Amino acid sequence: MPAAQTLGLRFDRLAPGEVDLTLPYQDAFSFRPGQLQATPIFAAADFAAVAAAGTLLPPGWANATIDCTLKIVGPAGGDRLVARGRVLHAARLLTVAEARVYACRGGEEALCATLLATARNLPPAGEGARP
Repeated sequence: MPAAQTLGLRFDRLAPGEVDLTLPYQDAFSFRPGQLQATPIFAAADFAAVAAAGTLLPPGWANATIDCTLKIVGPAGGDRLVARGRVLHAARLLTVAEARVYACRGGEEALCATLLATARNLPPAGEGARP
């Protein structure tokens, strides 16, 4: 996806119902030196949570975020963010997932945000809504 490429997101781990990704720190996305603004934090969390939901879809299906709540609980400083998404509840049409975002400097991690997302599961074009 173009937004993921622009942000420099790297998907580090994919497993059924789980995704880990990394967002490198970039001055272009900071609101003051050394600290990322809310937009890239939200994007990393959303990608992690909804991608985790996507790991449980049948072949050919896609999903899209229909609701998200981000809570920033600490500064997003360091050299990168790590977002860990996981599915909380998967159903036929909707999947609920969460992400926890950690600010990382060297080997140290500090929780900086949490996100709760709902994804709409979309069948391949021309198919009904049954998986």
